[in-house]
Amino acid sequence: MPHGTPGNDPTSGTSERRHLFGEDAEQYDTGRPDYPHQLIADVLDFSALGAGDAALEVGAGTGKATLPFARSGVPVTCVEPDARMAKVLRHRCASLPQVTLAVADFENWRPERRYGLLYCAQAWHWVDPAVRWTRARAALSPGGAIALFWNHWLLQSDELEHQLTAAHTRLGIEIPPDTLLAPRPRPARRGPDARQWRDMTANGFVDPDHRLYTSVHERSTPALIELLASLSGYRALPADARERIFAETARIVDTHGGRAQVKVITSLFLGRAGTAPV
Repeated sequence: MPHGTPGNDPTSGTSERRHLFGEDAEQYDTGRPDYPHQLIADVLDFSALGAGDAALEVGAGTGKATLPFARSGVPVTCVEPDARMAKVLRHRCASLPQVTLAVADFENWRPERRYGLLYCAQAWHWVDPAVRWTRARAALSPGGAIALFWNHWLLQSDELEHQLTAAHTRLGIEIPPDTLLAPRPRPARRGPDARQWRDMTANGFVDPDHRLYTSVHERSTPALIELLASLSGYRALPADARERIFAETARIVDTHGGRAQVKVITSLFLGRAGTAPV
């Protein structure tokens, strides 16, 4: 699922745009980075799953977050609305019998059991805000953990960022929000000031926590284009505009040695389902 939390507002997604990623699910899977190993360990430690407890993944996409959780031995039920993304997920998890998949919108899906952990990678802002927290509480056991996380990407080179920004202006293409060239670094707000934290606690979740993980990845020119092509803002552009800006981006990155350093900040929000209704 998609990059970032648009405008730091996890309510701004639409059901139409969240299906853009399935247009090239294999490319999405190749273009997106994995999640930090420490994040996976921290979520499992926080959730303290007992014997027989299972995890529920909302918006599983192609399985970027599914695989590390399943390989830790946790049974995972994946809910993914796009059949094309689910096809890639099913293939990637073929050797993991503890993974089950429902191709459905989380808003309409009804669990047959309660879960000790609900996690969502890059997708919570695409779930209908009118029902997502209620649906999460209904799916979790009392005291069950919720973990919501996003990768945010920034170019390490100010000069490369300047040149790519100028290329958009030169071609008359507005920079899509929530990309490597976003004018405001993500996450914009942290801890109790973050919307995710406030929404979580307002909807009956307790013990909130916010953790950040930072890493730097080197991307070749084609790999950087793949990352951009996996972002909903670029996928939503007309095809000719997208091709022009990607061609110009490739030309510029090639002048920088064909490599780009990408800083990844992964933002994790944790909480527990309260025992009393809101």
